[in-house]
Amino acid sequence: MGFRDILGRELLFFDGATGTMLQALGLQPGELPELWNFTHADKVQSVHEAYLDSGSNIIKSNTFGANRLKFKDMDITVDEVVAAALKIGRAACSGREKAFVALNLGPTGKLLAPYGDLPFEEAVDIYGEVVRSGARHGADLVLIETMSDTYEIKAALLAAKENSDLPVIVTLTFDEDGKLLTGADVLSAVAMVEGLGADAVGFNCGLGPKQMRRLLPQLLEACSLPIVLNPNAGLPVQRDGKTVFDVGPEEFARMMQEMIPLGISVAGGCCGTTPAHIRALIEKCRGLQPGGRRACELTVVSSYGKAVVIGGDPVLIGERINPTGKPRLKQAILDGDLDYICRLGLEQLENDAHILDVNVGVPGIDEAAAAAKTVLALQAVTSAPLQIDTSDYATMERALRLYNGKPLLNSVSGKEEALAQVLPLAKKYGAVVVGLALDDAGIPATASGRLAVAEKILARAAEYGIEKRNIIIDPLALTISTGPDNAAVDLEVIRALSAQKVKTIMGVSNISFGLPLRDAVNSIFLALAMEAGLSCAIINPQSRAMLDTYYAYRALKGLDAGCKAYVRRFADAGAQVPAAKVSEYTLHDAIVKGLQEQSRLAVTKLLETEKPLDIINTQMIPALDFVGTGFEKKELFLPQLLMSADAAKAAFDVIRDRMADGGAAAKGEAVVLATVKGDIHDIGKNIVKVLLENYGYNVIDLGKDVAIEAVVAATLEHKAHVVGLSALMTTTVGAMEATIRALRDVCDCRIVVGGAVLTQEYADSIGADHYALNAVSAVGYVNEVLAK
Repeated sequence: MGFRDILGRELLFFDGATGTMLQALGLQPGELPELWNFTHADKVQSVHEAYLDSGSNIIKSNTFGANRLKFKDMDITVDEVVAAALKIGRAACSGREKAFVALNLGPTGKLLAPYGDLPFEEAVDIYGEVVRSGARHGADLVLIETMSDTYEIKAALLAAKENSDLPVIVTLTFDEDGKLLTGADVLSAVAMVEGLGADAVGFNCGLGPKQMRRLLPQLLEACSLPIVLNPNAGLPVQRDGKTVFDVGPEEFARMMQEMIPLGISVAGGCCGTTPAHIRALIEKCRGLQPGGRRACELTVVSSYGKAVVIGGDPVLIGERINPTGKPRLKQAILDGDLDYICRLGLEQLENDAHILDVNVGVPGIDEAAAAAKTVLALQAVTSAPLQIDTSDYATMERALRLYNGKPLLNSVSGKEEALAQVLPLAKKYGAVVVGLALDDAGIPATASGRLAVAEKILARAAEYGIEKRNIIIDPLALTISTGPDNAAVDLEVIRALSAQKVKTIMGVSNISFGLPLRDAVNSIFLALAMEAGLSCAIINPQSRAMLDTYYAYRALKGLDAGCKAYVRRFADAGAQVPAAKVSEYTLHDAIVKGLQEQSRLAVTKLLETEKPLDIINTQMIPALDFVGTGFEKKELFLPQLLMSADAAKAAFDVIRDRMADGGAAAKGEAVVLATVKGDIHDIGKNIVKVLLENYGYNVIDLGKDVAIEAVVAATLEHKAHVVGLSALMTTTVGAMEATIRALRDVCDCRIVVGGAVLTQEYADSIGADHYALNAVSAVGYVNEVLAK
């Protein structure tokens, strides 16, 4: 019986913390656990067997960090590491019933472009290499775990699906507020994971069972997949010089016993959970029924940090990134002027669009390449979901593949060619797809004809495994200037589909084509369409008439509690929606929005009248402080933080080029940063580096897997008053403590520490001066220390 055969039908149990157990057996701080597959294979196997003897069904292979980034400087291949790990795992499972080896894939330790330096396709290739090896050497399933970046999750999931037919489980690492490192909430991340074809999804690491319990209802509501829960044994603390976790086996088992009946299908543990924890868990929970799959009617499109639920409250889709009838945009697309396109998108979002339509179809260009660049550029400056709008299949594939989230794809028609080409793409990349009510015979003149096309699209989508909730039908508004019944036909189609619980979408302004004063017709038609049940309206959000209608409709329908949104909009009787133009931004606003070209233009203009240091102090530093405060309040997230830092750097570069000495803009104080020995995960450190450089510090970045002696030597050489140390894994925090002791022996510097496994209590126990929960906290501490 294979893993897929019993997933969701029987309650299954993962193992616990391999790293915790290997440390107990002698794994040293900073030592690579994967090398024990060669040097201590018997001990690795004994850990697997201890969990299996406790009742576990699934053991995680000792391959969490087995990728070519970690082993590139070693005389060893990824295939050799994976082969050794799976040989050990298979031996441990030998002779046992319902015992499975999961190929364990952890983060690469890199942040993907455009926020980091790892290209998306390279990340797919890195994971693909591991998956091919795992499939070849006998893995039963793939476990993608401890993930905190939706883009890396997508890369790993695509790699798993494209390089094997193994079942795939994805477990994500949220903070206590239910946010990933890059800003995704539970709904946006899980919608993407389910769309991309995972077999199960859940939480692991970062939190104990108590903290995960608070997030579990969101997970259960977000998708229909079997749910996995692998919490830590509480939070780490330091006792008698050792890292321990504060939830014992019985307490762990009791809390898990309370959660499993809520809908869990697979339960286990992460950091700190020993065979005793797993044994207690299984003794209490064996015989409980798994949650299995659940019905989920949510239609969700998402970005890396925001989900939009379609259905109920009408959704507005900004139509202006479409070159039809827009010569300035057409030229920007031809010129590759992404700055203009991004500003066009931001203008629409500032006027309450929920989703941005993106169409770059201009004759004479490589549309697929242009769409890829545009999607990446827009996702670099906004977390709003995008609607990929094209009739070119190559463009669809490229844009869908690079999109960070669960996209909205516009569109597929009832034409046989379109159905055969588009539906497989929508299925592979998990898109919500717009179905056009036209077929090989054209657009039917009657409502019944268009409904028949809609039924055909829904039926064909079902053949590809695409659920009805992931199809949105466009009845196609035809101008009333050529047919007096055109509006009535559209409204009849919308009403009929709404009765069938099928979502609808429409380009509203098409109804008035060829008429004067089009907003008068458009706004009334929008109201009629929303009343008929229209789910999504593609409009110009900078049309006052359209937005007025939208807010008035929501208030009248009881969708605006207390009419709060209506009052906010119209509290100033003279309020005006800006005209449909693209604004120039101040330096402060350009930095906040992450617009590099606008930052260069704004600072260049300011330098004509103002002194460089005045610009830095009155515009740039306040902008960075504003973004930092937003990040700490969780109003802005990591991508916005990094893009703002890049925009500030662009402005700094202009200032430095204008200054004779080239250095007056810098504070000059040295800050040493390092990811400690044995740890290759440098995302957090790199974020701190970018921010510190934009505040003008001389950052000495020692990189990752840095020896204690190298940290000490650099601190002394540069006379650094502050040292920042980072670690992601429980197996490397010991190296952090040893580094702190070595620094204390030779200098009087301040030490700030950060990483997913750390807490304030743990940081205090190892002698750090400051625990940075995030990059902004680290920078704030450096500013405070060096100001003195």
